[in-house]
Amino acid sequence: MIISEKNERIDYLFDSEYKIIQSKDVFSFSIDAVLLAKFVSLPLRKGSIIDLCTGNGAVALMMALRTKAQITGVELQERLADMAKRSVTLNQLDEQVNIICSDIKALPAFDSIHQCDVVTCNPPYFSNQQTVKRNPNPSLAIARHEIHLTLEEAIQVSSQLVRQKGKVAFVHRPERLGEILALMPQYRLFPKRLLFVYPKRGKEANIMLIEATKDGRPGIKVLPPLYIYDEEGCYTKELLTLASHRD
Repeated sequence: MIISEKNERIDYLFDSEYKIIQSKDVFSFSIDAVLLAKFVSLPLRKGSIIDLCTGNGAVALMMALRTKAQITGVELQERLADMAKRSVTLNQLDEQVNIICSDIKALPAFDSIHQCDVVTCNPPYFSNQQTVKRNPNPSLAIARHEIHLTLEEAIQVSSQLVRQKGKVAFVHRPERLGEILALMPQYRLFPKRLLFVYPKRGKEANIMLIEATKDGRPGIKVLPPLYIYDEEGCYTKELLTLASHRD
């Protein structure tokens, strides 16, 4: 297998030794993916995890740093899915991480991935009702706008895939929190942990992370605010040590 192709580069994956294949031609991972992989509750060794809207595989790869459980990443765009597969091979993770190129709405038809222990999702952020100009790059437009997948569809599929008492974690924009809190219980997902992320002190939150339990009890814990950068423009200690919660 050819690891790096034309117009591609190999970057380090945040603060790890893992590497990831990226290209300016398609969607690249951002701090959102890092936060989701660090925030979600994961089993230490056994279990099955599915990462929806995996892109070039950043969330799936970063979760492999925290767990020995089997991880499946699902991505609609063929180019991104192929890059993710090659990144898995590059990091010698083929026995733990599998990448599927598929529309996630088709996944509930596959019995082999029902009853997952954990589902993560970094869905498109902008609904068709929001007046946000679409990027002319088709790959970026699909990743950022609800062209092929709505928020409700992402929540519905997550609920269909996860086992009872399993965990579902989303990263999204704070302005859509109301929708998420309204939709999740409709699909038997009860939010349990909520984290607002700020670029730095004095700024408004621009990222939100939420974790729900399927058929869990009502009651949500709002975690202390997380700041990405300190006064010197460096990553905060809280960000670097975020991955401390386990199922």
